[in-house]
Amino acid sequence: MNGPDRPFRRTVIFAELLLVPCGARAAGDPNRSLLASLLAGQIMGNGCLPPDLGLGEEVFRHLLDEYFPGYPLVSTQRPGEDIPEWSDLQKLLLDHRARQSPSELLLANIVATACGGRDHLWQDLGLLNRDELSRLMWANFPALASANSGDMKWKKFLYRQFCSREGIYVCPAPSCGECKEYAKCFGPEN
Repeated sequence: MNGPDRPFRRTVIFAELLLVPCGARAAGDPNRSLLASLLAGQIMGNGCLPPDLGLGEEVFRHLLDEYFPGYPLVSTQRPGEDIPEWSDLQKLLLDHRARQSPSELLLANIVATACGGRDHLWQDLGLLNRDELSRLMWANFPALASANSGDMKWKKFLYRQFCSREGIYVCPAPSCGECKEYAKCFGPEN
């Protein structure tokens, strides 16, 4: 679906997901709306995530059963991209998680998977905008979010953090060289 109805349709899907009755634990999870946004983007064919969001079929099915039981999810089939540093990015995120919700574990895997995409991280995740990604980072990985004091683009920032842990000092994200905003990201930091 293209055209002016596309944003409206995404909003409808997001609202429908949040209206699905779920268990008390999922209803009280502050990440439920972020997960709904990820799924709404997935249903609309946005982002680069594979159909299981990079969680594996069993964990993905558990996420749906726990947070959005019975919702008829139909997503665009696309292969996920394997990135060699996936486990390192996942570990970086897990090492800095807030430890407030079990869904932080899911989001660490999803964000690490989306880092293999070719656009900005919020776009690769299928989120509505960059503010939504910032909210995700502050809620789930607050130490990393506070370390991003220069408001660096999130994928660039995560790769810089990962590379500095590994002692690598020249480290653009794998898709940065192809991005139309390369000069903006790799110019002087604010």
